[in-house]
Amino acid sequence: MAITIQSLQNSRIKELVKLSRRRRRDERRVTLVEGVREASRALAAGIVPQEAYICPGLMVDEAAQALGAELARLEAAGALRLFEVTPEVFAKIAYRGESGGVVLVIPYLSHTLDELARRRPTFLAVIEGVEKPGNLGAILRTADAAGVDAVIVCAGATDIHNPNVVRASLGTLFTVPVVEASSEETIAWLRQQGIRTLAATPAGEVPYTAVDMTGPVAVVLGSEAHGLSPTWLAAADARVYIPMRGMADSLNLAISAALLLYEVVRQREGEGAGGAQVAGG
Repeated sequence: MAITIQSLQNSRIKELVKLSRRRRRDERRVTLVEGVREASRALAAGIVPQEAYICPGLMVDEAAQALGAELARLEAAGALRLFEVTPEVFAKIAYRGESGGVVLVIPYLSHTLDELARRRPTFLAVIEGVEKPGNLGAILRTADAAGVDAVIVCAGATDIHNPNVVRASLGTLFTVPVVEASSEETIAWLRQQGIRTLAATPAGEVPYTAVDMTGPVAVVLGSEAHGLSPTWLAAADARVYIPMRGMADSLNLAISAALLLYEVVRQREGEGAGGAQVAGG
């Protein structure tokens, strides 16, 4: 049976507020999932929360009520601890408004390159030095839509368990495996798996549409501030660019990722490369 919390000074509520800080999340190895859609996708992916906080007065639509029923079932089975909170308490723990009245505490996700190898991936996105949680979340959302097998984050400046990553991804953080690894580890692993690497850079040698992406491929992008490191540029099988016709020399990272990932989709659906096949060194 759910435990009711009405006080803003409750110790559990104070702890949830502390989880807004990365240091505290890393200490406990847990993060927050807020929102009906995001929480539902976490459960659908088989993630069992440690705790769930719901505000019944805010869970008004059918999807929210179905989620509430599922959380109550898990609580009755002893799988999690369920708490009901007032609207005032929920406002204190929520990252955003209009989130449907639910916050989950879930354990950190953990995926490895060895685990990924068992899936025999043929379509990967590699992001080096991503700085903003919103960009990473948006890339995950695109990766999910495009059918990417996994996203590998190298030298990331952002925390993949930041609640804003969950929010920006619309919960697709739970549908697309995310692996954290060094650039060197990732390059060696991709070569071992026979996966071709395409590095996106304004100084690329060919347009991205002119490279064959129908075989096993990893699309590699760098941060908006610094681009890809010399390590990746030297290791890439091809260095590609997105044509820019105006004053700007680059696009937002998430938009660049969307263009490149959907070029893979386009080619694999039978269109083929827009030009000659090119392999760079």
